[in-house]
Amino acid sequence: MSPIEPHGGTLVNRILSADRSEQEIQAGQSLPRVHLDAREMSDLEMIGIGAMSPLTGFMNRVDYLRCVEDMRLESGTVWSLPITLSIDEDQEQELLESERAVLVDEQTGRQAGIIEIGDIYSYEKEAEAANVFGTTDQSHPGVRALYDQGEYLVGGDVWLFGEVPHDTFTEYRATPEQLRNTFQDSGWNQVVAFQTRNPIHRAHEYLQKCALELVDGLLIHPLVGETKGDDVPASVRMECYEIITRKYYPRDRTQISVFPAAMRYAGPREAIFHALVRKNYGCTHFIVGRDHAGVGDYYGTYDAQRIFSEFDADDIGIIPLFFEHAFYCKQCQAMASNKTCPHSAEAHVYLSGTKVREMLQNGEDLPVEFTRPEVSEILRRSYTNQDVESEIA
Repeated sequence: MSPIEPHGGTLVNRILSADRSEQEIQAGQSLPRVHLDAREMSDLEMIGIGAMSPLTGFMNRVDYLRCVEDMRLESGTVWSLPITLSIDEDQEQELLESERAVLVDEQTGRQAGIIEIGDIYSYEKEAEAANVFGTTDQSHPGVRALYDQGEYLVGGDVWLFGEVPHDTFTEYRATPEQLRNTFQDSGWNQVVAFQTRNPIHRAHEYLQKCALELVDGLLIHPLVGETKGDDVPASVRMECYEIITRKYYPRDRTQISVFPAAMRYAGPREAIFHALVRKNYGCTHFIVGRDHAGVGDYYGTYDAQRIFSEFDADDIGIIPLFFEHAFYCKQCQAMASNKTCPHSAEAHVYLSGTKVREMLQNGEDLPVEFTRPEVSEILRRSYTNQDVESEIA
């Protein structure tokens, strides 16, 4: 069986060789600089390694407008989130006089790549917020980030000066091409991906193992790009993933790899995006649970599942697996959902995020019906040592 095609048909690679990178760095000494924040750097990396295929750079005006308005690129290819690079008015004037600019990581000062300027345009932040996030409320973290960015967008193809360097989770970083090779070497024709920015509790485990009954392999693909300040730190989450997969998952059918994207908290639109990029990583199926990529009460519980019905299956190309909220039922004495459990809510073990935080801050262990004891211990220790707060449930 042939591997699943990348989105758009071709797996993009925008990473220059060491020699070519050095040449471009030298040639770029006199070029203007554009500084990228953490989210833009994540986007740049994902464009470079092909995770955002078919994108070869930051969106031009035509692609941006079509994406915002109807979740497609100018070509008609489905794409649900605008991938843009913002600049301020002073930079707009500078870049209008240049065909290229050097892209600089604002956190490290490192020259990360180059953009071939194809378009510089103004845009309506309110229209983007309303369409992409479904709200213009600046209490929404994605909307707030949008309103804080520059007044102009610069579009154009990008090239990276080698792979983006990282000093965390190095053993778990893999490009789409590398993961595709890993799946092929493992003999996995069908692979299901699980997106997470939280520790895996028993409900997540239940969904993953139900899905694993249907396919050859499971990719646990935790997001390690920028998240909200009150999300569980990636280092704590990774410790949880390591121990739970080591003790409770089949090693020959489970793969952990980190996902370098930043969270936008765009709910339904981000669910589509998360599915499309997992297709680029070689996955054939994608788990969509309750309130996928949501925040607060901005989205309905299953809006992120319903949005898939707006597209033909061939337009998406990866099979979404929809699951209802899972829980432990004391009468069933098993994990279940409302589809499989006939008992009332009084029999269900479910903890709110507030209750979880309260228990951890008090040094209490979480119920084994809610999470594995090993995960409970890691979280309790992290709360005690670092006063971590999170939306775990």
